[in-house]
Amino acid sequence: DSAAPWTVFVPATVRLFRDVVVVTRPLKRDNVVGEGDVALRERDVGTLGQGFLTELDQAVGMKMLRPTVIDQVLTPQHLEQAEVVRKGDHVVIIARSGSLSVRMPGEALAKGGLSEQIRVRNLNSKRVVKARVTGPGQVEVSM
Repeated sequence: DSAAPWTVFVPATVRLFRDVVVVTRPLKRDNVVGEGDVALRERDVGTLGQGFLTELDQAVGMKMLRPTVIDQVLTPQHLEQAEVVRKGDHVVIIARSGSLSVRMPGEALAKGGLSEQIRVRNLNSKRVVKARVTGPGQVEVSM
């Protein structure tokens, strides 16, 4: 009991735990991440300065840029889009407009991952167009 208020300072540490993507086995550079290679584990995200992934889908199908060890947290800096089309590959160019679609042979002038835009040479007309990669050996242009 006192007429003057007083304050007590208590040291505290705040931690935020969240499920993040970790590797379940060591992965090498250029490996493509499979479903069995990653899992969700609870970690203190306050200590993860380079970021983290929260969904397995963010890692599965991606290519490793650097090697990892078992139980390591995956960051966006570890991954890049896996190549679906390589430079020089023969591809099918699909031009779509509504329900109409036209297919023609082409050659990829750059490598590209799923949904990336790359340059492609139409082998019939020899014109170079920008197309979006839609699958292995397949690209799409809009009309």
